[in-house]
Amino acid sequence: MHTNRQTATIEGDKHMNTNRQAATIVGVLFIVAAVTAILGLLFYQPILTGPDYLMNGAGHKNQVVLGALMELLLVCSAIGTAIGMFPVLRRVNERIALAHLCFRFLEAVIITIGIVAVLSLLTLSQAFVAASGPDPSAFRASGIALLAVHDWTFMLGPLFMLGINTLMYSYLLYKSKLVPRPLAVLGLTGATLVFICALLVLFGVIAQISVWGALLAVPVALYEMTLAVWLIVKGFNPSAIASKPAKTETNELLSAA
Repeated sequence: MHTNRQTATIEGDKHMNTNRQAATIVGVLFIVAAVTAILGLLFYQPILTGPDYLMNGAGHKNQVVLGALMELLLVCSAIGTAIGMFPVLRRVNERIALAHLCFRFLEAVIITIGIVAVLSLLTLSQAFVAASGPDPSAFRASGIALLAVHDWTFMLGPLFMLGINTLMYSYLLYKSKLVPRPLAVLGLTGATLVFICALLVLFGVIAQISVWGALLAVPVALYEMTLAVWLIVKGFNPSAIASKPAKTETNELLSAA
């Protein structure tokens, strides 16, 4: 009996340490995602803004490539947050946790399409600069199309899909008390506002890069940074995790029987 209790204690400590490490990693990845998203947008400026983007893109090749690298890190870190939270969230509601994981991957795919569009625009810019007496209209038509692809992915990924993803995992955090409920409420509020922002941008009511766009997106950004710091410093609530036993394949088979 004493041996069984000792084994259970060791296993419990092991799971607690694992969950604590997972919380720290998820928190760090949230910060990495935020930083790389901002840096990527800043590095892209020569090729995404101004009427001379076809000339400026080629002249700032390394900067644009660095922006693409930042966004690739954003993609990896965003997926990492979902993978890191999945084992904990599945204890609360496995279907929603799996949906969050899948939708986060979809968000990453959309962002990746935007990266490909920017790199394709860079290639177009280099061809425009290298060509002798190029036809500006043909190059600009292609450039406008690639800019449009980036703009739509920039809306669908960081706004539309972000709202859905944040709503799902924040709901599970609220329901399970894995983090303080006021923090989860901030997440639910931020997710709703950024989703509304996506719809307003989609129907042309507001511009994504605008005062209203920023105001509607600030709460979710504040939430992600606050959540990141909380997870790094405090981790998930151990009592909430202990109250939700992990689902194992054996348990699922027994339940089905």
